[in-house]
Amino acid sequence: MSEAKIGRRDWMKLGGLGGAAALLSGCSKPTAGEAKGEVRGIVFMVSDGMSTGVLTMAENFSHIVRKKGTRWWELINDPASVRGLMENSSANSYVTDSSAASSAWGGGVKINNGAVNIRPDGSKSTPILRHLKKLGRRTGLVTTATITHATPAGFAAVTANRDDEHIIAPQYLGVVDLLMGGGMNFFSPQKRVDSRDALTIFTKAGYELIEDRDTLLKSKSDKVLGLFSGSHLPFEVDRLNDPELIKKIPTLAEMSEGALKNLLGHPEKFLLQIEGGRIDHGAHSNDIAGLIWDQLAFDDALAKVLEMTAGRDDILVIVTSDHGNANPGLNGTGKNYDETNKSFSKIAKMTCSYEKLFDDWGRSSENTPENLAAMIKEKLGILLKPKEAAELHSSLTAEVVSEWSEQHRNLPGLLGQMMGNHTGIGWTGISHTSDPTMISAIGPQAERFSGIVPNHEVHRHFLELLG
Repeated sequence: MSEAKIGRRDWMKLGGLGGAAALLSGCSKPTAGEAKGEVRGIVFMVSDGMSTGVLTMAENFSHIVRKKGTRWWELINDPASVRGLMENSSANSYVTDSSAASSAWGGGVKINNGAVNIRPDGSKSTPILRHLKKLGRRTGLVTTATITHATPAGFAAVTANRDDEHIIAPQYLGVVDLLMGGGMNFFSPQKRVDSRDALTIFTKAGYELIEDRDTLLKSKSDKVLGLFSGSHLPFEVDRLNDPELIKKIPTLAEMSEGALKNLLGHPEKFLLQIEGGRIDHGAHSNDIAGLIWDQLAFDDALAKVLEMTAGRDDILVIVTSDHGNANPGLNGTGKNYDETNKSFSKIAKMTCSYEKLFDDWGRSSENTPENLAAMIKEKLGILLKPKEAAELHSSLTAEVVSEWSEQHRNLPGLLGQMMGNHTGIGWTGISHTSDPTMISAIGPQAERFSGIVPNHEVHRHFLELLG
């Protein structure tokens, strides 16, 4: 199967990781001499926690709700792009977490899960953005999670514990020019555990503090601290169904456009990391609506980046994930699988994430199985059986759930299975997986990212191309 002749039908046949590997086996890995072109800027895009099967589901779901396909799917099928698989193990596990994965990219070595650029022997790695800033490059981090979360932190911070986000926040000062995402709680003196006023520290250093969508869209500042939520930004499915959130919270595409426009407007070389952070959270929750709408939001950001860099020969765009998570997949339903499409289409009627569903239920004055079932019917469009509602209610009230698999013996696992009976979506569990992840690259030097790419090798490419 030649690269130029791979069409949509071919990809549909190549289901899952095995199909992706079969496709990649037909691509020869270029020699170093074939990688051509000078790189002025790199846009490194991360669909956090995206298992390979999500790519196919997002493509099909996009056709259902938007009557068009996804940009990443098109990019994979573009003869000008390069395809590969990212190897993602950490220093102490076949299964990585986000901090170890991002630190491998950012620091150039594999580290233990839970740390940010701290090697297994206790020594520190210098994150890539610190290297580049010393060389006069411009830098940016954009995410739908807290800006101090593991993936952005791996490019700019050093700490023994990824959860010390209050420690990570001030480390960005003077290292990252453009910061956009959630995480006000780790900058505000009213919310920080040490009461330190990180907001004033940043604004005195010349950063424009931006807290809403309209201000972001009008901003022309060279340094930006965009904090649009106390914690993570809302799931896209929740944002889309709340007029107030639509007005206040920028999309990932809008943040990406603002950051990239800023960086392209300066002569210096740059590195911009863009993360769809809540895709991972949706997978942990076995929440297909939360996951898939955020995947489409990430795809919109990719489309915007590719639109802005089209026709240029100096910008390298890389799209990948740090690890798989829960490996969601669409199972065939009905006789001869003839109910599959109908089942899958039910996701389009879901109007909130599990996070919001259970938050609303927790604030309800009537916390009964019947009330829970009614809320699920209203928000998710699925009518639970009385026994299902009772079992789910038991898991919410900390009673023992009857389930052999520890991966499913919990609230997300239980609800994920129940919803899967109606949507056809199956999950292997609620945790990260060891599978390699998809990687696509287009632009100068894209050939470096073909074949199997060990995650810690990405750091070397960054330094060679921008250092």
